[in-house]
Amino acid sequence: MFSKILIANRGEIACRVIKTARRMGIATVAVYSDADRSALHVEMADEAVHIGKSAASQSYLIIDKFVEACRATGAEAVHPGYGFLSEREEFPAVLADAGVVFIGPNSKAIAAMGDKIESKKAAAAANVSTVPGYMGEIDDPTEAVRIADDIGYPVIIKASAGGGGKGMRIAHGTGEVEEGFRLAKSEAKSSFGDDRVFIEKFIVNPRHIEIQVLGDKHGNVIHLGERECSIQRRNQKVIEEAPSPLLDAATRESMGAQAVALAQAVNYDSAGTVEFVAGQDKSFYFLEMNTRLQVEHPVTELVTGIDLVEQMIRVAAGEPLAIKQSDVTLKGWSVESRIYAEDPFREFLPSIGRLARYRPPNEGSADGIVVRNDTGVFEGGEISMFYDPMIAKLVTHALDR
Repeated sequence: MFSKILIANRGEIACRVIKTARRMGIATVAVYSDADRSALHVEMADEAVHIGKSAASQSYLIIDKFVEACRATGAEAVHPGYGFLSEREEFPAVLADAGVVFIGPNSKAIAAMGDKIESKKAAAAANVSTVPGYMGEIDDPTEAVRIADDIGYPVIIKASAGGGGKGMRIAHGTGEVEEGFRLAKSEAKSSFGDDRVFIEKFIVNPRHIEIQVLGDKHGNVIHLGERECSIQRRNQKVIEEAPSPLLDAATRESMGAQAVALAQAVNYDSAGTVEFVAGQDKSFYFLEMNTRLQVEHPVTELVTGIDLVEQMIRVAAGEPLAIKQSDVTLKGWSVESRIYAEDPFREFLPSIGRLARYRPPNEGSADGIVVRNDTGVFEGGEISMFYDPMIAKLVTHALDR
């Protein structure tokens, strides 16, 4: 087992990794930019290393900064958290060359699942159910229309790279395909530097189901049930819950088996999430795989009792999974709700507002966060929430600063 690890991230996820590492008796190294000198994760870690200016492009996105930090502190492994470099295939490769372990999947698995077109091809080869569509590159609007006509409307035009709802357009007819194709390519180019798009059948009234998988370096892969995130706004998740109210035991077993099959096909060896779109009739199709820890991973932890960060660390250290599929049971129900703030006076554009007052909730109470935006239009309101000591500490620390 490692004696010291570095967390290549900041904020809540860095605190989350530190919390588990401390329980496991592992020392931690935090990194910080100019903007994060006084951040909570810096105070919580055993050591902290400055890695650059406030802009992520000059700090958290520079791989060499983390290699240097590991050499300076003697950190044996790096946990990437989510975002930043967590799904950059060259990151684990560069770390390996420096003799540092990446606490995450191998670079080949990241590469295989990082491209939506190639991942769908891999899924089909592994006999995983995929949405009917055209997985090749599309050159122009005319070809896009022909393909859409063959698939049957409605269709969805999606960027091959990236995520977060960018580079996506739904089309119900020829004219919408032509316009959607141009807009999707343009947005994909500006957001991801890759303008490739593909077209597939759009599932009407879909449900979005994620299967949490966990693999080791000895060929063992299990799934930890599902999370449902069908309630979304602007293609961003708002409500995440486990288990899904849609699935029955048979569908859960079938969906989990397909997720495991895909993970095994790419030799996946860490925590990851296989995403499916499901119809109201419980039919389901593969969407993509996230080769990292998800923001909403605690939803799964609460119903399984399994610490995913701990499992990632143990797998990275070469330990075989101590959990068998038969050991995984879902108990109770958990939900995560994100605050999605919009300004109604600016055509409901996203506006996160300003946190003006915070009253830490007591466990089981209905106390919560009160938010006021810069214009003073939204007077706020109390939001019921489950008590999370880590989040409470983060917010209180930020306000104290």
